[in-house]
Amino acid sequence: HGHPIGAEMERRKSSERRLLLWFFAVATAVKLLLIPSYRSTDFEVHRNWLAVTHSLPLSKWYLDETSPWTLDYPPFFAYFERFLSIFARVVDPRIVDLQSGLDYSVDSVVYFQRISVIVSDLCLVLGVYRLTRKLEPINRNLICAMVIWSPGLLIVDHIHFQYNGFLLGWLLLSISFLQDGRDLLGGFLFAVLLCFKHLFAVAAPVYFVYLLRHYCWSGLATGFRRLVTIGAVVVAVFAAAFGPFIYHGQMKQVMTRMFPFGRGLCHAYWAPNFWVFYIILDKGLAFSLRKLGFEIQIPSASFTGGLVGDSSPFAVLPQITPLTTFAMVLLAVTPCLLKAWQKPQPGLVARWIAYAYTCGFLFGWHVHEKASLHFTIPLAIVAVQSLEDAKHYFLVSIVSCYSLFPLLYEPQEYPVKVLLLLLHSMVMWLGFAAQHADEKALKKKKKEKTGEIKSKFRIGCIEKSYLMGLVIVEIVSQFLHPYFLGDRFAFLPLMLISTYCAVGIMYSWIWQLHRILT
Repeated sequence: HGHPIGAEMERRKSSERRLLLWFFAVATAVKLLLIPSYRSTDFEVHRNWLAVTHSLPLSKWYLDETSPWTLDYPPFFAYFERFLSIFARVVDPRIVDLQSGLDYSVDSVVYFQRISVIVSDLCLVLGVYRLTRKLEPINRNLICAMVIWSPGLLIVDHIHFQYNGFLLGWLLLSISFLQDGRDLLGGFLFAVLLCFKHLFAVAAPVYFVYLLRHYCWSGLATGFRRLVTIGAVVVAVFAAAFGPFIYHGQMKQVMTRMFPFGRGLCHAYWAPNFWVFYIILDKGLAFSLRKLGFEIQIPSASFTGGLVGDSSPFAVLPQITPLTTFAMVLLAVTPCLLKAWQKPQPGLVARWIAYAYTCGFLFGWHVHEKASLHFTIPLAIVAVQSLEDAKHYFLVSIVSCYSLFPLLYEPQEYPVKVLLLLLHSMVMWLGFAAQHADEKALKKKKKEKTGEIKSKFRIGCIEKSYLMGLVIVEIVSQFLHPYFLGDRFAFLPLMLISTYCAVGIMYSWIWQLHRILT
């Protein structure tokens, strides 16, 4: 009959896979429905990259300026676009034409690009599978629901347009290998991820300290051998990515494209981070000092306009440089690095990585609000570990998703984004309530087949008030502001949403820091 335990394991594995594919199928159905929705300029950016990588030799990829949307991701992403362009050419040759393809947006392009994002999300599914295969069924289903059905990913990737699901899949795979104690593979995958998108480098210090301590710190001979091995692996990955460009003498050009520090401290849509408070304090001080009769120069570039140039817009407070933000991020991550050095436990890796991305989001330079996905997705893995983590995730996940609302400013997407957030909140609430259900009450309910399940999952008073505040912020910015003020003070709704969400993200940062230290 074969071994009963082995057969049982096989049965469990196949049911796990079926369930995972069911989650993916539901998500895919929603994504297919979203195909005709609003597309940002990122859609044309990626279409242009298909054309650049397909039409030009590798030596001209980072030099081309045919379109304003030049290639500014690391080489692996360029190779990925080159791979996609093979299929794009089959679908419609004009997609990959450098000149006639500009702003080309017929159905063939839309369907091709949208479906390429949906298919690349298989990488995310693989990451989730590897991370959850040893967990309890309820925890596994919760993580699947929070990651594969993440409203943030649906908004950013499948409406606004980007490939975050694909990239976060690599991150989750890397975390899963670290949790299994397979450090070399985990480090290798993270190096690969950095060559796809360099903004993930915020977690590099955590990886460096953890791998040095957990993988290399074991006796002189073994330690040295392992250090050389992991060093060689990382160098090999970067050589595969950047080698061809070093050969063509273009390294400086590639770096200039990847790190455009001329882009100002804040993004046009003000990510809800620490700098929002800094800007508001500066504006408040300037206003008060002017009222008191001081001569205060009004800066030429203003945060209330659209895109921000490189002239610094502070009237009173000290100017901020990329170096300042870099130092602040590093300083914020330091407690976590010390903790990783003291006790390098594989089970805490996801928590540390999420914390590092939270620091990068809060204190970084030219942070985009989409970057909140970098910590909300890894935090989903942490959320099932305890009741406190679940409560924290419930709050931070809602705030992060709500902060993405301004990205979809067209009226027809309004019901979509609101429904996505409400459904996500309901799924989380029901999931966490079931996960933390009172065991005694459950047994009693099964016996009597009546009564409500008592759950330990409850939201505190402060958190509840804060979440109710989100509803008020939405009513003010969406309905009251246009009704009473019309077009005047157009920046107010954005400022309100950013500031309010920034409070929530700051709270999450402090909470995570406290949790890591204790």
